[in-house]
Amino acid sequence: MELLPEYLKKDLPPLYSTKDQKEPMAVIKYFTPDANWTWYIIEGEEQENGDWLFFAYVIGLEKEYGYVLLSELESVKGPLGLSVERDLYFQPIPMSFLAS
Repeated sequence: MELLPEYLKKDLPPLYSTKDQKEPMAVIKYFTPDANWTWYIIEGEEQENGDWLFFAYVIGLEKEYGYVLLSELESVKGPLGLSVERDLYFQPIPMSFLAS
């Protein structure tokens, strides 16, 4: 599965562009099907090396905001060896519905 198709690249706000917004949106959802990790992508930007850097709300061992590279998501394997997937049915949602 392609984690970041072209149409999502166009819809992704650049890094730091939503920091002053009252209600930023999560625009992409990634998850591990065999572990309890989820990344809600808020912003992202292509880096000089071609990789993408995302700002995300991460639900894993804790709930926190942070940065993650697309290459890191592509390399993650869950306990059963399954790769990170993109939720194909996810629709952008205000962060207030996710972050508590």
